[in-house]
Amino acid sequence: MSDAVGLVAALAAGAALGVAFFGGLWLTVRKARQSRRPALLLAGSFVLRMALLLGGLYLIGAHDWRRLLAAAAGITLARTILVRRLGPQTH
Repeated sequence: MSDAVGLVAALAAGAALGVAFFGGLWLTVRKARQSRRPALLLAGSFVLRMALLLGGLYLIGAHDWRRLLAAAAGITLARTILVRRLGPQTH
């Protein structure tokens, strides 16, 4: 796989990880409002989301700092898009 294709794939995979991480956070915060044990829900969600994120970064990075950097850029891009789409809602 050429370097450019690998970096674009790492960016896309990082964006998918970012959507999973921050989308999961958004869902968890919404569910925590109605939960009887919100602290347990938040802690469990954090552990699962962090395990997914770190495991994904480990696989994407593949001992190449450029792929890891591209994945981090994808995560940041996903976060920016989700914040704009799901940001503060006026009721």
